[in-house]
Amino acid sequence: GTIVMASGIQDFNRTESDRLNEIKGHLEIALLEKHFLQEELRKLREETNAETLRQELEKERQRRLELEQKVNEVLKARTEEVPAAQQPAKPQTQANGTDKRSHTVCSRLQKWFCDKFGEYVEDFRFQPEENTVETEEPLSARRLTENMRRLKRGAKPVTNFVKNLSALSDWYSIYTSAIAFIIYMNAVWHGWAIPMFLFLAILRLSLNYLIARGWRIQWSIVPEVSEPMEPPKEDLTVSEKFQLVLDVAQKAQNLFGKMADILEKIKNLFMWVQPEITQKLYVTLWAAFIASCFLPYRIIGLAMGLYAGIKFFLIDFIFKRCPRLRAKYDTPYIIWTSLPTDPQLKERSNATVSRRLQTAASRSYVGSSAPTGISKDEDTSRFHTTKRGNFHEVFNLSENERPLAVCENGWRCCLINRDRKMPTDYIRNGVLYVTENYLCFESSKSGSSKRNKVIKLTDITDIQKYKVLSVLPGSGMGIAVSTPSTQKPLVFGAMVHRDEAFETIFNQYVKITSASSSSES
Repeated sequence: GTIVMASGIQDFNRTESDRLNEIKGHLEIALLEKHFLQEELRKLREETNAETLRQELEKERQRRLELEQKVNEVLKARTEEVPAAQQPAKPQTQANGTDKRSHTVCSRLQKWFCDKFGEYVEDFRFQPEENTVETEEPLSARRLTENMRRLKRGAKPVTNFVKNLSALSDWYSIYTSAIAFIIYMNAVWHGWAIPMFLFLAILRLSLNYLIARGWRIQWSIVPEVSEPMEPPKEDLTVSEKFQLVLDVAQKAQNLFGKMADILEKIKNLFMWVQPEITQKLYVTLWAAFIASCFLPYRIIGLAMGLYAGIKFFLIDFIFKRCPRLRAKYDTPYIIWTSLPTDPQLKERSNATVSRRLQTAASRSYVGSSAPTGISKDEDTSRFHTTKRGNFHEVFNLSENERPLAVCENGWRCCLINRDRKMPTDYIRNGVLYVTENYLCFESSKSGSSKRNKVIKLTDITDIQKYKVLSVLPGSGMGIAVSTPSTQKPLVFGAMVHRDEAFETIFNQYVKITSASSSSES
Protein backbone atom coordinates (compact mmCIF):
# COMPACT_ATOMS: atom_id res chain seq x y z
CA GLY A 1 0.00 0.00 0.00
CA THR A 2 2.79 2.43 0.78
CA ILE A 3 4.43 1.65 -2.58
CA VAL A 4 1.19 2.38 -4.47
CA MET A 5 0.68 5.60 -2.49
CA ALA A 6 4.25 6.71 -3.22
CA SER A 7 3.84 6.06 -6.95
CA GLY A 8 0.50 7.92 -6.93
CA ILE A 9 2.09 10.89 -5.17
CA GLN A 10 4.91 10.94 -7.74
CA ASP A 11 2.41 10.90 -10.63
CA PHE A 12 0.44 13.67 -8.97
CA ASN A 13 3.59 15.74 -8.53
CA ARG A 14 4.53 15.18 -12.18
CA THR A 15 1.13 16.27 -13.46
CA GLU A 16 1.23 19.31 -11.20
CA SER A 17 4.71 20.25 -12.46
CA ASP A 18 3.56 19.83 -16.08
CA ARG A 19 0.59 22.09 -15.41
CA LEU A 20 2.80 24.65 -13.74
CA ASN A 21 5.20 24.62 -16.70
CA GLU A 22 2.30 25.05 -19.12
CA ILE A 23 0.89 27.96 -17.10
CA LYS A 24 4.36 29.51 -16.94
CA GLY A 25 4.69 29.24 -20.73
CA HIS A 26 1.35 31.02 -21.17
CA LEU A 27 2.49 33.72 -18.76
CA GLU A 28 5.69 34.18 -20.77
CA ILE A 29 3.71 34.69 -23.98
CA ALA A 30 1.37 37.11 -22.20
CA LEU A 31 4.33 39.10 -20.87
CA LEU A 32 5.86 39.26 -24.35
CA GLU A 33 2.62 40.52 -25.85
CA LYS A 34 2.23 43.07 -23.05
CA HIS A 35 5.77 44.32 -23.57
CA PHE A 36 5.35 44.71 -27.34
CA LEU A 37 1.98 46.46 -26.87
CA GLN A 38 3.54 48.88 -24.37
CA GLU A 39 6.29 49.70 -26.87
CA GLU A 40 3.73 50.35 -29.63
CA LEU A 41 1.64 52.53 -27.28
CA ARG A 42 4.70 54.57 -26.36
CA LYS A 43 5.55 55.10 -30.05
CA LEU A 44 1.98 56.15 -30.80
CA ARG A 45 2.01 58.66 -27.94
CA GLU A 46 5.24 60.15 -29.22
CA GLU A 47 3.91 60.41 -32.77
CA THR A 48 0.54 61.99 -31.92
CA ASN A 49 1.10 65.36 -30.29
CA ALA A 50 -1.96 66.83 -28.57
CA GLU A 51 -0.62 70.40 -28.57
CA THR A 52 -0.40 70.60 -32.35
CA LEU A 53 -3.95 69.29 -32.64
CA ARG A 54 -5.20 71.97 -30.23
CA GLN A 55 -3.44 74.71 -32.16
CA GLU A 56 -4.94 73.53 -35.43
CA LEU A 57 -8.39 73.44 -33.83
CA GLU A 58 -8.01 77.03 -32.61
CA LYS A 59 -6.95 78.16 -36.09
CA GLU A 60 -10.02 76.52 -37.62
CA ARG A 61 -12.28 78.26 -35.08
CA GLN A 62 -10.77 81.65 -35.90
CA ARG A 63 -11.26 81.03 -39.61
CA ARG A 64 -14.91 80.11 -39.04
CA LEU A 65 -15.52 83.33 -37.06
CA GLU A 66 -13.89 85.43 -39.79
CA LEU A 67 -16.05 83.79 -42.46
CA GLU A 68 -19.21 84.44 -40.43
CA GLN A 69 -18.29 88.12 -40.09
CA LYS A 70 -17.71 88.43 -43.83
CA VAL A 71 -21.06 86.79 -44.61
CA ASN A 72 -22.88 89.14 -42.26
CA GLU A 73 -21.21 92.17 -43.85
CA VAL A 74 -22.23 91.02 -47.35
CA LEU A 75 -25.84 90.48 -46.25
CA LYS A 76 -26.00 93.97 -44.71
CA ALA A 77 -24.60 95.54 -47.87
CA ARG A 78 -27.22 93.78 -49.99
CA THR A 79 -30.09 94.86 -47.76
CA GLU A 80 -28.91 98.48 -48.05
CA GLU A 81 -28.66 98.27 -51.87
CA VAL A 82 -32.19 96.91 -52.39
CA PRO A 83 -34.15 100.04 -51.19
CA ALA A 84 -31.79 102.32 -53.13
CA ALA A 85 -32.55 100.37 -56.29
CA GLN A 86 -36.30 100.50 -55.64
CA GLN A 87 -36.47 104.33 -55.28
CA PRO A 88 -35.81 105.30 -58.96
CA ALA A 89 -38.43 102.81 -60.17
CA LYS A 90 -41.12 105.52 -60.55
CA PRO A 91 -39.40 107.71 -63.16
CA GLN A 92 -38.74 104.61 -65.26
CA THR A 93 -42.49 104.15 -65.78
CA GLN A 94 -42.57 107.60 -67.39
CA ALA A 95 -39.91 106.70 -70.04
CA ASN A 96 -40.59 106.70 -73.75
CA GLY A 97 -41.92 103.70 -75.69
CA THR A 98 -38.71 103.38 -77.61
CA ASP A 99 -36.78 102.69 -74.40
CA LYS A 100 -39.23 99.92 -73.48
CA ARG A 101 -38.91 98.31 -76.89
CA SER A 102 -35.11 98.42 -76.81
CA HIS A 103 -35.14 96.95 -73.32
CA THR A 104 -37.41 94.09 -74.39
CA VAL A 105 -35.28 93.38 -77.50
CA CYS A 106 -32.10 93.29 -75.41
CA SER A 107 -33.70 90.98 -72.86
CA ARG A 108 -34.88 88.64 -75.64
CA LEU A 109 -31.40 88.56 -77.21
CA GLN A 110 -29.83 87.90 -73.84
CA LYS A 111 -32.31 85.10 -73.10
CA TRP A 112 -31.71 83.52 -76.53
CA PHE A 113 -27.93 83.70 -76.08
CA CYS A 114 -28.17 82.14 -72.61
CA ASP A 115 -30.41 79.34 -73.91
CA LYS A 116 -28.08 78.53 -76.80
CA PHE A 117 -24.60 79.09 -75.37
CA GLY A 118 -25.13 79.25 -71.60
CA GLU A 119 -24.19 75.61 -71.08
CA TYR A 120 -20.88 76.06 -72.95
CA VAL A 121 -20.09 79.26 -71.03
CA GLU A 122 -20.65 77.44 -67.74
CA ASP A 123 -18.19 74.74 -68.83
CA PHE A 124 -15.41 77.35 -69.16
CA ARG A 125 -16.05 78.90 -65.73
CA PHE A 126 -13.04 78.50 -63.41
CA GLN A 127 -13.69 76.68 -60.15
CA PRO A 128 -11.33 75.77 -57.32
CA GLU A 129 -10.12 72.20 -57.32
CA GLU A 130 -11.77 69.89 -54.84
CA ASN A 131 -9.38 67.90 -52.73
CA THR A 132 -11.16 64.61 -52.32
CA VAL A 133 -9.68 62.22 -49.79
CA GLU A 134 -10.13 58.57 -50.76
CA THR A 135 -11.30 56.31 -47.99
CA GLU A 136 -8.81 53.54 -47.30
CA GLU A 137 -10.13 50.04 -46.84
CA PRO A 138 -9.12 48.12 -43.71
CA LEU A 139 -6.67 45.26 -44.05
CA SER A 140 -8.46 42.03 -44.92
CA ALA A 141 -7.00 38.67 -45.92
CA ARG A 142 -9.86 37.97 -48.31
CA ARG A 143 -9.50 41.38 -49.98
CA LEU A 144 -5.74 40.91 -50.20
CA THR A 145 -6.00 37.56 -51.99
CA GLU A 146 -8.66 38.94 -54.33
CA ASN A 147 -6.46 41.93 -55.28
CA MET A 148 -3.49 39.64 -55.91
CA ARG A 149 -5.56 37.51 -58.28
CA ARG A 150 -6.90 40.61 -60.04
CA LEU A 151 -3.36 41.89 -60.52
CA LYS A 152 -2.25 38.53 -61.90
CA ARG A 153 -5.16 38.39 -64.36
CA GLY A 154 -4.63 42.01 -65.44
CA ALA A 155 -0.92 41.51 -66.09
CA LYS A 156 -1.44 38.26 -68.00
CA PRO A 157 -1.81 39.88 -71.50
CA VAL A 158 1.37 41.91 -70.98
CA THR A 159 3.33 38.87 -69.81
CA ASN A 160 2.03 36.83 -72.76
CA PHE A 161 3.10 39.58 -75.18
CA VAL A 162 6.59 39.67 -73.66
CA LYS A 163 6.83 35.87 -73.82
CA ASN A 164 5.90 35.89 -77.51
CA LEU A 165 8.51 38.57 -78.27
CA SER A 166 11.21 36.61 -76.45
CA ALA A 167 10.10 33.44 -78.29
CA LEU A 168 10.51 35.26 -81.62
CA SER A 169 13.98 36.44 -80.63
CA ASP A 170 14.97 32.97 -79.34
CA TRP A 171 13.67 31.27 -82.51
CA TYR A 172 11.38 29.04 -80.46
CA SER A 173 9.50 28.22 -83.69
CA ILE A 174 11.97 28.40 -86.57
CA TYR A 175 9.34 28.83 -89.29
CA THR A 176 7.45 31.57 -87.39
CA SER A 177 10.63 33.53 -86.59
CA ALA A 178 11.90 33.19 -90.20
CA ILE A 179 8.58 34.44 -91.66
CA ALA A 180 8.46 37.32 -89.17
CA PHE A 181 12.06 38.29 -89.95
CA ILE A 182 11.46 38.30 -93.75
CA ILE A 183 8.20 40.29 -93.46
CA TYR A 184 9.77 42.83 -91.10
CA MET A 185 12.88 43.41 -93.20
CA ASN A 186 10.76 43.79 -96.38
CA ALA A 187 8.45 46.28 -94.64
CA VAL A 188 11.41 48.33 -93.37
CA TRP A 189 13.15 48.28 -96.78
CA HIS A 190 10.05 49.56 -98.61
CA GLY A 191 9.09 52.03 -95.86
CA TRP A 192 6.02 50.14 -94.62
CA ALA A 193 7.09 49.55 -91.02
CA ILE A 194 4.51 51.89 -89.44
CA PRO A 195 1.60 50.58 -91.58
CA MET A 196 2.68 47.03 -90.70
CA PHE A 197 2.52 47.71 -86.93
CA LEU A 198 -0.85 49.48 -87.31
CA PHE A 199 -2.20 46.51 -89.31
CA LEU A 200 -0.99 44.11 -86.60
CA ALA A 201 -2.78 46.19 -83.94
CA ILE A 202 -6.02 46.15 -85.99
CA LEU A 203 -5.67 42.39 -86.51
CA ARG A 204 -5.18 41.84 -82.77
CA LEU A 205 -8.28 43.89 -81.94
CA SER A 206 -10.31 41.95 -84.54
CA LEU A 207 -9.20 38.63 -83.03
CA ASN A 208 -10.05 39.89 -79.54
CA TYR A 209 -13.52 40.81 -80.81
CA LEU A 210 -14.06 37.30 -82.21
CA ILE A 211 -12.77 35.77 -78.94
CA ALA A 212 -15.19 37.95 -76.98
CA ARG A 213 -18.03 36.73 -79.24
CA GLY A 214 -17.25 33.12 -78.35
CA TRP A 215 -14.75 32.00 -80.99
CA ARG A 216 -11.90 29.78 -79.88
CA ILE A 217 -8.78 31.33 -81.40
CA GLN A 218 -5.22 30.89 -80.09
CA TRP A 219 -2.72 33.24 -81.71
CA SER A 220 0.41 32.66 -79.66
CA ILE A 221 3.86 31.32 -80.40
CA VAL A 222 4.31 29.87 -76.91
CA PRO A 223 1.44 27.56 -75.88
CA GLU A 224 -0.47 28.96 -72.92
CA VAL A 225 -0.54 26.82 -69.80
CA SER A 226 -3.76 27.09 -67.84
CA GLU A 227 -3.02 27.34 -64.14
CA PRO A 228 -5.52 25.79 -61.74
CA MET A 229 -7.51 28.41 -59.87
CA GLU A 230 -7.61 27.77 -56.16
CA PRO A 231 -11.01 28.46 -54.61
CA PRO A 232 -10.83 31.30 -52.07
CA LYS A 233 -10.97 30.24 -48.47
CA GLU A 234 -13.66 31.85 -46.40
CA ASP A 235 -12.16 31.42 -42.92
CA LEU A 236 -8.41 31.65 -42.45
CA THR A 237 -6.55 30.88 -39.26
CA VAL A 238 -4.23 33.41 -37.63
CA SER A 239 -1.12 31.61 -38.88
CA GLU A 240 -2.50 31.43 -42.45
CA LYS A 241 -3.32 35.15 -42.44
CA PHE A 242 0.12 35.97 -41.10
CA GLN A 243 1.79 33.78 -43.74
CA LEU A 244 -0.32 35.40 -46.46
CA VAL A 245 0.76 38.87 -45.37
CA LEU A 246 4.40 37.73 -45.29
CA ASP A 247 4.15 36.30 -48.84
CA VAL A 248 2.57 39.47 -50.21
CA ALA A 249 5.12 41.64 -48.41
CA GLN A 250 7.98 39.55 -49.83
CA LYS A 251 6.63 39.82 -53.40
CA ALA A 252 6.08 43.55 -53.02
CA GLN A 253 9.58 43.96 -51.57
CA ASN A 254 11.19 42.13 -54.50
CA LEU A 255 9.09 44.02 -57.07
CA PHE A 256 9.86 47.40 -55.52
CA GLY A 257 13.54 46.45 -55.32
CA LYS A 258 13.69 45.66 -59.06
CA MET A 259 11.87 48.87 -59.95
CA ALA A 260 14.17 50.88 -57.68
CA ASP A 261 17.25 49.29 -59.30
CA ILE A 262 16.02 50.24 -62.79
CA LEU A 263 15.19 53.83 -61.83
CA GLU A 264 18.46 54.30 -59.93
CA LYS A 265 20.50 52.99 -62.86
CA ILE A 266 18.76 55.39 -65.26
CA LYS A 267 19.31 58.27 -62.84
CA ASN A 268 23.00 57.43 -62.37
CA LEU A 269 23.43 57.12 -66.16
CA PHE A 270 22.27 60.71 -66.71
CA MET A 271 23.94 62.15 -63.58
CA TRP A 272 27.53 61.25 -64.64
CA VAL A 273 28.05 58.92 -61.69
CA GLN A 274 30.32 56.82 -63.92
CA PRO A 275 31.73 59.27 -66.49
CA GLU A 276 33.15 56.61 -68.82
CA ILE A 277 29.65 55.14 -69.36
CA THR A 278 27.80 58.44 -69.64
CA GLN A 279 30.44 59.66 -72.08
CA LYS A 280 29.42 56.93 -74.54
CA LEU A 281 25.80 58.06 -74.35
CA TYR A 282 26.89 61.67 -74.77
CA VAL A 283 28.87 60.91 -77.95
CA THR A 284 26.01 58.78 -79.33
CA LEU A 285 23.50 61.59 -78.82
CA TRP A 286 25.77 64.09 -80.57
CA ALA A 287 26.22 61.70 -83.52
CA ALA A 288 22.44 61.18 -83.75
CA PHE A 289 21.85 64.94 -83.61
CA ILE A 290 24.34 65.67 -86.43
CA ALA A 291 22.91 62.83 -88.54
CA SER A 292 19.35 64.13 -88.06
CA CYS A 293 20.47 67.60 -89.21
CA PHE A 294 22.15 66.52 -92.45
CA LEU A 295 20.63 63.16 -93.48
CA PRO A 296 17.03 62.73 -94.72
CA TYR A 297 14.63 61.04 -92.35
CA ARG A 298 14.00 58.18 -94.79
CA ILE A 299 17.62 57.07 -94.63
CA ILE A 300 17.70 57.46 -90.82
CA GLY A 301 14.50 55.44 -90.42
CA LEU A 302 15.79 52.76 -92.79
CA ALA A 303 19.08 52.44 -90.88
CA MET A 304 17.36 52.30 -87.48
CA GLY A 305 14.79 49.75 -88.68
CA LEU A 306 17.40 47.46 -90.25
CA TYR A 307 19.59 47.65 -87.15
CA ALA A 308 16.62 46.87 -84.85
CA GLY A 309 15.59 43.86 -86.94
CA ILE A 310 19.11 42.41 -87.20
CA LYS A 311 19.74 42.98 -83.49
CA PHE A 312 16.41 41.51 -82.39
CA PHE A 313 16.39 38.43 -84.61
CA LEU A 314 20.09 37.59 -85.11
CA ILE A 315 22.50 39.38 -82.75
CA ASP A 316 20.48 38.79 -79.56
CA PHE A 317 20.00 35.12 -80.50
CA ILE A 318 23.78 34.67 -80.87
CA PHE A 319 24.55 36.59 -77.67
CA LYS A 320 22.03 34.56 -75.64
CA ARG A 321 23.60 31.32 -76.84
CA CYS A 322 27.18 32.58 -76.32
CA PRO A 323 27.49 34.41 -72.97
CA ARG A 324 31.22 35.10 -73.44
CA LEU A 325 30.59 36.98 -76.69
CA ARG A 326 27.82 38.94 -74.98
CA ALA A 327 30.08 39.92 -72.09
CA LYS A 328 32.71 41.18 -74.57
CA TYR A 329 30.80 42.80 -77.45
CA ASP A 330 27.17 43.51 -76.41
CA THR A 331 27.56 47.22 -75.61
CA PRO A 332 24.02 47.94 -74.25
CA TYR A 333 24.21 44.87 -72.00
CA ILE A 334 27.68 45.84 -70.74
CA ILE A 335 26.57 49.41 -70.02
CA TRP A 336 23.42 48.32 -68.21
CA THR A 337 25.14 45.70 -66.04
CA SER A 338 28.01 48.02 -65.13
CA LEU A 339 25.69 50.83 -64.04
CA PRO A 340 25.63 50.94 -60.22
CA THR A 341 22.63 51.39 -57.96
CA ASP A 342 22.59 53.65 -54.90
CA PRO A 343 23.28 50.82 -52.38
CA GLN A 344 26.24 49.70 -54.51
CA LEU A 345 27.57 53.24 -54.58
CA LYS A 346 27.20 53.45 -50.81
CA GLU A 347 29.11 50.18 -50.36
CA ARG A 348 31.87 51.43 -52.65
CA SER A 349 32.17 54.71 -50.76
CA ASN A 350 32.29 52.85 -47.42
CA ALA A 351 34.95 50.52 -48.80
CA THR A 352 37.08 53.42 -50.01
CA VAL A 353 36.70 55.21 -46.66
CA SER A 354 37.68 52.05 -44.76
CA ARG A 355 40.71 51.60 -47.04
CA ARG A 356 41.79 55.19 -46.43
CA LEU A 357 41.39 54.73 -42.69
CA GLN A 358 43.41 51.53 -42.80
CA THR A 359 46.22 53.15 -44.78
CA ALA A 360 46.19 56.15 -42.44
CA ALA A 361 46.25 53.87 -39.41
CA SER A 362 49.11 51.80 -40.87
CA ARG A 363 51.10 54.95 -41.62
CA SER A 364 50.52 56.31 -38.13
CA TYR A 365 51.50 52.93 -36.71
CA VAL A 366 54.72 52.87 -38.72
CA GLY A 367 55.53 56.47 -37.77
CA SER A 368 54.83 55.95 -34.06
CA SER A 369 57.60 55.25 -31.59
CA ALA A 370 58.62 51.63 -31.06
CA PRO A 371 58.71 51.45 -27.20
CA THR A 372 54.95 51.98 -26.91
CA GLY A 373 54.33 48.34 -27.82
CA ILE A 374 50.72 48.86 -28.99
CA SER A 375 49.57 46.54 -31.77
CA LYS A 376 47.44 47.59 -34.72
CA ASP A 377 44.33 45.78 -33.45
CA GLU A 378 44.63 47.43 -30.04
CA ASP A 379 45.04 50.85 -31.64
CA THR A 380 41.99 50.50 -33.88
CA SER A 381 39.83 49.05 -31.07
CA ARG A 382 40.21 52.23 -29.05
CA PHE A 383 38.33 54.21 -31.67
CA HIS A 384 35.30 51.87 -31.72
CA THR A 385 32.57 53.25 -29.47
CA THR A 386 28.96 52.45 -28.67
CA LYS A 387 26.15 54.82 -27.70
CA ARG A 388 27.34 54.88 -24.06
CA GLY A 389 31.10 55.12 -24.56
CA ASN A 390 34.08 53.03 -25.57
CA PHE A 391 33.29 49.38 -26.22
CA HIS A 392 35.80 47.85 -23.81
CA GLU A 393 34.76 50.27 -21.03
CA VAL A 394 31.05 49.53 -21.40
CA PHE A 395 31.55 45.75 -21.03
CA ASN A 396 34.67 45.85 -18.78
CA LEU A 397 36.80 43.98 -21.32
CA SER A 398 40.35 44.34 -22.51
CA GLU A 399 41.15 46.95 -25.13
CA ASN A 400 41.84 44.40 -27.88
CA GLU A 401 38.22 43.12 -27.74
CA ARG A 402 36.14 44.84 -30.39
CA PRO A 403 33.11 43.76 -32.47
CA LEU A 404 33.65 41.75 -35.61
CA ALA A 405 33.38 43.50 -38.96
CA VAL A 406 29.97 41.88 -39.62
CA CYS A 407 28.40 43.38 -36.50
CA GLU A 408 30.16 46.69 -35.94
CA ASN A 409 26.78 48.38 -35.43
CA GLY A 410 25.30 45.34 -33.68
CA TRP A 411 21.96 43.58 -34.09
CA ARG A 412 18.91 45.03 -32.39
CA CYS A 413 17.08 42.43 -30.30
CA CYS A 414 15.46 41.76 -26.90
CA LEU A 415 17.06 39.57 -24.24
CA ILE A 416 14.61 37.11 -22.63
CA ASN A 417 16.02 35.79 -19.37
CA ARG A 418 13.57 33.16 -18.16
CA ASP A 419 15.45 32.64 -14.89
CA ARG A 420 14.32 36.08 -13.69
CA LYS A 421 10.91 36.47 -12.05
CA MET A 422 10.42 40.26 -12.31
CA PRO A 423 8.91 41.49 -15.61
CA THR A 424 11.41 44.37 -15.76
CA ASP A 425 14.32 41.93 -15.72
CA TYR A 426 12.55 39.33 -17.83
CA ILE A 427 12.77 41.26 -21.13
CA ARG A 428 15.37 43.85 -22.05
CA ASN A 429 15.72 45.70 -25.34
CA GLY A 430 19.21 46.34 -26.62
CA VAL A 431 21.96 45.54 -29.12
CA LEU A 432 23.94 42.31 -29.49
CA TYR A 433 27.65 42.28 -30.42
CA VAL A 434 30.11 39.45 -31.16
CA THR A 435 33.84 39.78 -30.52
CA GLU A 436 36.60 37.23 -30.95
CA ASN A 437 36.01 35.74 -27.49
CA TYR A 438 32.74 37.16 -26.12
CA LEU A 439 29.06 37.61 -26.83
CA CYS A 440 28.04 41.08 -25.53
CA PHE A 441 24.54 42.46 -25.04
CA GLU A 442 24.13 46.21 -24.36
CA SER A 443 20.83 47.23 -22.78
CA SER A 444 19.09 50.25 -24.29
CA LYS A 445 17.78 51.52 -20.92
CA SER A 446 19.91 54.05 -19.12
CA GLY A 447 21.47 52.90 -15.90
CA SER A 448 24.40 50.97 -14.58
CA SER A 449 26.34 48.45 -16.60
CA LYS A 450 24.77 45.64 -14.54
CA ARG A 451 21.94 45.44 -17.07
CA ASN A 452 24.46 44.53 -19.80
CA LYS A 453 25.30 40.88 -20.42
CA VAL A 454 28.70 39.40 -21.34
CA ILE A 455 28.98 35.70 -22.22
CA LYS A 456 32.28 34.02 -22.95
CA LEU A 457 32.09 31.91 -26.11
CA THR A 458 34.00 29.02 -24.51
CA ASP A 459 31.38 28.86 -21.71
CA ILE A 460 28.52 28.27 -24.16
CA THR A 461 27.27 24.68 -24.04
CA ASP A 462 24.64 24.91 -26.79
CA ILE A 463 23.49 27.43 -29.38
CA GLN A 464 20.51 27.02 -31.70
CA LYS A 465 17.77 28.90 -33.49
CA TYR A 466 14.71 29.55 -31.36
CA LYS A 467 11.06 30.39 -31.95
CA VAL A 468 9.62 32.55 -29.18
CA LEU A 469 5.93 32.26 -30.14
CA SER A 470 4.97 28.87 -31.53
CA VAL A 471 1.67 30.26 -32.88
CA LEU A 472 3.42 32.24 -35.64
CA PRO A 473 4.61 30.48 -38.82
CA GLY A 474 8.22 30.22 -39.89
CA SER A 475 11.34 29.28 -37.94
CA GLY A 476 11.16 32.26 -35.60
CA MET A 477 13.37 35.27 -34.97
CA GLY A 478 15.36 34.22 -31.91
CA ILE A 479 18.63 32.57 -30.85
CA ALA A 480 18.85 30.41 -27.70
CA VAL A 481 22.21 30.26 -25.88
CA SER A 482 22.79 27.77 -23.04
CA THR A 483 25.47 28.29 -20.38
CA PRO A 484 26.28 26.44 -17.13
CA SER A 485 25.36 29.51 -15.05
CA THR A 486 21.73 29.62 -16.26
CA GLN A 487 19.06 27.01 -15.65
CA LYS A 488 17.17 27.92 -18.84
CA PRO A 489 18.73 29.14 -22.10
CA LEU A 490 19.05 32.87 -22.70
CA VAL A 491 16.96 33.90 -25.71
CA PHE A 492 17.84 36.82 -27.97
CA GLY A 493 14.50 37.40 -29.73
CA ALA A 494 12.90 39.82 -32.19
CA MET A 495 16.02 39.83 -34.40
CA VAL A 496 15.37 40.92 -37.99
CA HIS A 497 18.73 39.54 -39.21
CA ARG A 498 18.51 36.36 -37.14
CA ASP A 499 20.12 34.02 -39.68
CA GLU A 500 23.11 36.31 -40.25
CA ALA A 501 23.64 36.70 -36.51
CA PHE A 502 23.34 32.96 -35.91
CA GLU A 503 25.87 32.13 -38.64
CA THR A 504 28.34 34.68 -37.26
CA ILE A 505 28.00 33.53 -33.64
CA PHE A 506 28.12 29.85 -34.53
CA ASN A 507 31.18 30.19 -36.78
CA GLN A 508 33.06 32.20 -34.16
CA TYR A 509 32.01 29.70 -31.47
CA VAL A 510 33.31 26.77 -33.55
CA LYS A 511 36.54 28.65 -34.28
CA ILE A 512 37.20 29.43 -30.61
CA THR A 513 36.30 25.95 -29.34
CA SER A 514 38.43 24.22 -31.99
CA ALA A 515 41.37 26.52 -31.20
CA SER A 516 41.06 25.86 -27.46
CA SER A 517 40.77 22.07 -27.96
CA SER A 518 43.83 22.01 -30.23
CA SER A 519 45.87 24.04 -27.73
CA GLU A 520 44.90 21.65 -24.91
CA SER A 521 45.82 18.60 -27.00
